[in-house]
Amino acid sequence: MRRPTPAVGVLAGAAALLLAGCGSDSGSSSSSEGSSGQGGITVSGAYMPQPVSDDMAAGYLTIANDSGTKDELTSVTSSAGEITMHETAGGAMQELTELPVPAHGQLVFKSGGNHLMFDKLKRKPKQGQIISVELHFASSDPVVVKMPVKSATYVPKTGH
Repeated sequence: MRRPTPAVGVLAGAAALLLAGCGSDSGSSSSSEGSSGQGGITVSGAYMPQPVSDDMAAGYLTIANDSGTKDELTSVTSSAGEITMHETAGGAMQELTELPVPAHGQLVFKSGGNHLMFDKLKRKPKQGQIISVELHFASSDPVVVKMPVKSATYVPKTGH
């Protein structure tokens, strides 16, 4: 009997997570907590769809840079598990080590585009819980973001 390679399982799980954000949740509104750091960096619209997997999840948010100087998101950390940054282009997901945050612009993480991948979760997040993440930048101070866990089919009404 032939067994699939671990990479196939990871890709299949990631695809399922991305598709989980494609539904709609008419009972919720986009009400994540905004956070701000120094250097003109603010965060809004943060959320995590309740994961279908016990150890993997996706996260979405918008980072705004109101300063006149570009910055870069270099990493994201959380006590919930390991987090990597990914982009989806042409249906393929690719891990990134940094993402630009343009001066007077935004970096958007959304389903089907840039997103955060939570791996090796210590506990499966449930709807209604809050996951705390810390965003690390090349120039700006770190920003702590409270990321509410929404239903698996949640789609924000505004923002990303």
